[in-house]
Order: sequence, then C-alpha cells, then structure tokens
Amino acid sequence: MRKEAYHIIFESDTRGGRLFDIVLLWLILLSVAVVIIESIPSYQKRYFDLFYFIEWTFTILFSIEYILRVWSSPKPWKYIFSFWGLVDILSILPTYLDLISPGYHYLLTVRIFRLLRVFRILKLVRFNREARVLLEAMRGSTHKIGVFLLTVLSTVTLLGTLMYVVEGSESGFTSIPQSIYWAIVTVTTVGFGDIVPQTTLGKLLSSIAMIIGYSIIAVPTGIITVELS
Repeated sequence: MRKEAYHIIFESDTRGGRLFDIVLLWLILLSVAVVIIESIPSYQKRYFDLFYFIEWTFTILFSIEYILRVWSSPKPWKYIFSFWGLVDILSILPTYLDLISPGYHYLLTVRIFRLLRVFRILKLVRFNREARVLLEAMRGSTHKIGVFLLTVLSTVTLLGTLMYVVEGSESGFTSIPQSIYWAIVTVTTVGFGDIVPQTTLGKLLSSIAMIIGYSIIAVPTGIITVELS
C-alpha cells in the first residue's frame, strides 16, 4: 500500500499520479490566489470569516499531502529536510502559528509568517520540467554566481564609499551604508531618484556605475546559459 501511494504521490507516469498532480496544482493556484486577495484591506475585513475557513481548508489538505509524502517516502527524513520537504512545511506552518495568539493579526512577526503561505507557489515548480532543468543549472553554477555576487558587493561598496567622500551629507549621502544603498540602486538600474549626486565628479561616478550595471545584468544570464547547454 505504501509503495502504491509513493507511485501516486511522487510520480506522474500513472493515471492516479497524473490525477493527484492535477488536483494538487489547482489547490496550489487557488490557495495562492486567496492569500493575494486576502491582503486587500477592504476584503480582509469584509470576508474575514470566509478567508479564515478557506485558509484552514487548504492547510488541512496540504497537511494531509505532507503526511502522506512522509509516510510513503522510502527515506522520510531525507524528504523532510529536502528542498521540497521544507517548501511543503513552510506552506502549512504559518496557519498553525495563527493559533499561538487570538490577536495574531496584530503581531508583526506572525503576520510575516502568515505571508509565507505564498511559498506554496514554489510547489508549482514540481510540475514544470523546464523549471527543474533551470534549477539544476542554477545549482551547477552556484560557485560561479557566488564569485559574481562577491564582485558586485565589492563594486557597490567601493562606489558607495567614493560617492560618500565626493558628495557628502549635503547631497544626501549621509553615511557609507546610505551611499552603498545608492550604489545598489544605480548599478541595478532601478534609479529611485531619492539620492542624486550634485557635483561633476559625483555625476561621473554615477555614469560609471550605470555602465557597470548594464554589464552586470548579462553575467549571471551567461553563466546559467552555459550550464543549460
């Protein structure tokens, strides 16, 4: 019986497995939609009881799924501490944390945990072969991406420090962390515009940061593309 359950739950090459995946797919999509709609203040107050009931329904169903996965897995502990096992537990844990206090919606920490229910959307990757290939490519390029991120961190730290020295607090660069924030915003080409250099040298540094930013965007894409090929 456990072996049959394993084939249905973990594999999709059987009729039962395909049906299980389709039902689970719709449950995930609907549960994420509920989390998103529930975040709208007017709906949250008006339909609080309905949202509460629906969320607990989804949580119970996903809890049953999690228990079945642990029970049917040949190596339960390996599944529990695997990426998908952690995603599965994160998708149901926040609702149970609501039981800690009757005033859970006033507690910032618990509210953050409740928003973790959106982790259910990661469960969708299970059903997408291309997404699994991408994850494998990212896993294979972890070291290269790590070196790249370290280079970016060093670059924004250097640019931020230079801008702090060149511009100073008069232009809004009140500290090195604040200046590093500006460097990150500029290098990533987001450009909020809340801090703007005023001096000629500052504008030159800003231009260099933008050019570096355009170069940086292509690097991780190239690394992952090589792994995919």
